[in-house]
Amino acid sequence: MKLGLQLGYWGALAPGNSHVELAQEAEKLGYDSVWTAESWGNDAFTPLAWIGAHTSKIRLGTSVAQLSARTPTACAMAALALDHLSGGRMILGLGVSGPQVVEGWYGQPFSKPVSRTREYVDIIRQVMRREAPVTNDGEHYPLPYKGPNSWGMGKPLKPITHPLRKDLPIFLGAEGPKNVAQTAEIADGWLPLYYSPYRQEVYADQLKGAKEGFEISAMAMVNINDDLEQALYPVKAMLAFYIGGMGSKKRNFHKELMSRMGFEAEADRIQELFFEGKQEEAIQVVPNQFADEISLSGPKERIKERLEAWKDSPVTSLLVMGDTYLLREMAEMVL
Repeated sequence: MKLGLQLGYWGALAPGNSHVELAQEAEKLGYDSVWTAESWGNDAFTPLAWIGAHTSKIRLGTSVAQLSARTPTACAMAALALDHLSGGRMILGLGVSGPQVVEGWYGQPFSKPVSRTREYVDIIRQVMRREAPVTNDGEHYPLPYKGPNSWGMGKPLKPITHPLRKDLPIFLGAEGPKNVAQTAEIADGWLPLYYSPYRQEVYADQLKGAKEGFEISAMAMVNINDDLEQALYPVKAMLAFYIGGMGSKKRNFHKELMSRMGFEAEADRIQELFFEGKQEEAIQVVPNQFADEISLSGPKERIKERLEAWKDSPVTSLLVMGDTYLLREMAEMVL
């Protein structure tokens, strides 16, 4: 079991130098990776490049870079550059985001996320292999472009710069069954948002086709507190926000995942309360069992015991968020 530092995306204020300092501490402690994210504020690549310039060994991952934020070739260019600058430490983590962000922020249609992801990854693989000019006949990212308003002068191109690694690892953030199954087929790793080592059957069929060396880097909120109820509260608050508010009543991928994991009635009620503006009530409806299974919460000794379930699962890395104290405590328990 490896550890990764998940820094996420920025809030209202930029983090200053604190993320660099956390990454440096994680590297000293033996953490395998550090991850940055994007939503509709900061991008994922710029902070990661800054962190990479202030570290030397720790792997650098995007968790996740949103597909609609940039074309596949633009994304490949960023990954290619960062891989060179960091000496081969780049992990390209990708995700489709959701229709609210894709259509509301990026002004693009959200349709067919599974086939769109397949095309996106294939184009990036072509860029990194640099075996031939990059082409794509798919409906989402045609190369060369010959559609409306085209000048008809586009030509297939190879990247000018030779990539450092032809096999730069690509991870996918996926929740739906089809997307997870495709991730096992076309990617080098999976970034699950919620994973329960006590319900491995939820994903067993989708992951059975994964190739040798396939990595699973799972996010796990860690809260060390002698009071279990207090330790679980931040997890429940996060779940209530994502399940209740990160999506529409018609489609919410986080809510659908919670339902598949055995908590359908509670997921429906959380969403109802959230849309009624009763956020605190929504938090209380989140089952302690669900929050407990996807996190590491409670007294330190309890967390040590529950780590065994994670070690016995297909998960290869635990991605944790926290301050220097938490990073050190987790390193002591895991590494």
